[in-house]
Amino acid sequence: MDAPELDSIEMELFVQALQKRHGHDFTQYAPASLKRRVHLLVDQLECKTITGLTERMLHEPAMLPRVLEGLTVPMSDMFRDPAMFLALREQVFPLLASYPQINIWQAGCAHGQEVYSLAILLEEAGLYERTQIFATDLSDRALQRASEGIYPAQEAQQWSRNYQAAGGRRSLADYCSAGYKLLKLNQRLRRNVTFAVHNLATDGVFCEAHLILCRNVLIYFSNTLQNRALSLFRDSLVRAGFLCLGVRENIDRSPIAQAFVPFSEPQRIYRLASHLDDIAE
Repeated sequence: MDAPELDSIEMELFVQALQKRHGHDFTQYAPASLKRRVHLLVDQLECKTITGLTERMLHEPAMLPRVLEGLTVPMSDMFRDPAMFLALREQVFPLLASYPQINIWQAGCAHGQEVYSLAILLEEAGLYERTQIFATDLSDRALQRASEGIYPAQEAQQWSRNYQAAGGRRSLADYCSAGYKLLKLNQRLRRNVTFAVHNLATDGVFCEAHLILCRNVLIYFSNTLQNRALSLFRDSLVRAGFLCLGVRENIDRSPIAQAFVPFSEPQRIYRLASHLDDIAE
């Protein structure tokens, strides 16, 4: 048996073991992306083979959080893709301002950089006091790191440039403190944030949201799982609610596409199509 065939068998057994032992279904994740992440885990955890990783996952309870974080957490930055955040500030927030209470769902929040970015923009727009952000992820470890809001200080200069490009009205330094080569976001930014575990592959509607952000997550899903997630977002949004995806993601080929209309297409911001004519622009 050649190495690629053996690798495929080991991958299949790993996915089956993860589902049967821990209930996490990765069968609909994009195969190439999943394989890259599994091999990275094998190297990081010094398991030598995927089978070795599977064995440790089955018999060592402490391994599951490490595995889930390695499989699900995408890289992110504060104000990543500043043009999208600028569009939120200038085009979306003025429309959300008409609501007495605003619910935002950040799906796949990873280590929380975009959650705090949202909180800063909402505070500067005068909307944060009546906003609740629900930040969800599959990984408990990712949520713990997001809750702490502590990041490498080496990111500060790039994040500051992103913030200014996103229309920032102050200095990013006003929202954080630095020390010991770390950057800690001010905890007042999380006063209206709820962090919670949610699995887009298996769980249902999480909340009634006016704005949903799920950026650079769907690219790791198969078409079937993408459609499931988009259906979930459709069912979670209030009428004429907003959906933000990553710049490399779109809904054009999805059967769910007809439920949305482009709002700022270059920035991958969409609006729920139903009842749009009932909303005063």
